[in-house]
Amino acid sequence: MKRGEAMNEHIQEQLRTYLSDVYSIEQQALAQLRKAHEIAGESTLARHLEDHLHETERQAELVEERLEAAGGSPSQLKDAIMRLGGKGFLLFARVQPDTPGKLAAHAHSYEALELAAYEMLIRMARLAGDDETARVAHNIRDQEQSMRDRIAATFADAADASLRMIGRDARAALPTYLADAHALEMRSIELLKRSREMAGSTRLAQLYDDHLDESLDHARLLEERLEALDADTSTLKDTALKAGALNWSIFFQAQGDTPVKLAAFAYAVEHLEIGGYELLRHVAERAGDAATIDLSHRILRDEREMADRVLSSFDEVFEVQHPAQPVRPL
Repeated sequence: MKRGEAMNEHIQEQLRTYLSDVYSIEQQALAQLRKAHEIAGESTLARHLEDHLHETERQAELVEERLEAAGGSPSQLKDAIMRLGGKGFLLFARVQPDTPGKLAAHAHSYEALELAAYEMLIRMARLAGDDETARVAHNIRDQEQSMRDRIAATFADAADASLRMIGRDARAALPTYLADAHALEMRSIELLKRSREMAGSTRLAQLYDDHLDESLDHARLLEERLEALDADTSTLKDTALKAGALNWSIFFQAQGDTPVKLAAFAYAVEHLEIGGYELLRHVAERAGDAATIDLSHRILRDEREMADRVLSSFDEVFEVQHPAQPVRPL
């Protein structure tokens, strides 16, 4: 095989890998969406999730069709599901979304993960010269973005539904929501500390380092706010233990093994934090706690800016992983 032919086959194999990864994400999304109504109840969020279930079923079909068109084999689909059921994206579903609020935050984050995966698939398809796969990926990316934004619009209602479900008023529940946000920050810190070695470039490593400093500051501010509310220290400990059920270090080892996967995962994590802080903000508003409202707004601004920085890095991330291979414009 000539060098050019070998390079082309390598790119095509990379495309099949990207497609099988996206297929595995869609299968996990379907598994989650089919169970979500048990938590969402009768709500706007439930209606959005039900509508998106049908949309996701079609998305999975389209991805499977594109994988077959790209020369993928049934074994690649089977392998994708096997990876999913082992250490892969299944772990991302174990956030224990036991209330409408946690479900909304989790779904918001998962849509961001899907959005990021399709962003990378678009780039890979263009590199491979597969215009139809690029078109399909672009359309699905837009659907995931729309769904992410629809979920974000339900956070206030989801917070109210959660308070009703747990049978506590906002002031009594506020320390728990502060502790939940703190647990997410500690998981983010764990991820960011491990990110430098896999960032792929000095600039990207600096991006993660800068947000590590922000996240450490966020955790400190949350601890101070809990102390100001005279919250029992066991609240932080208990929440941290529950968060430990989501073993991000294992997920990181399984999925964060390339700059592309790391960036996609980081983007999703930022949206999980955004969801957590949105819930905290709404509960603080209902509790009339101005200091926690201000803190939530401040940290939300940082998390949204980081999410935007990660998204804007995708071209560079992709080029780091696939150097000297210009991507054709869509």
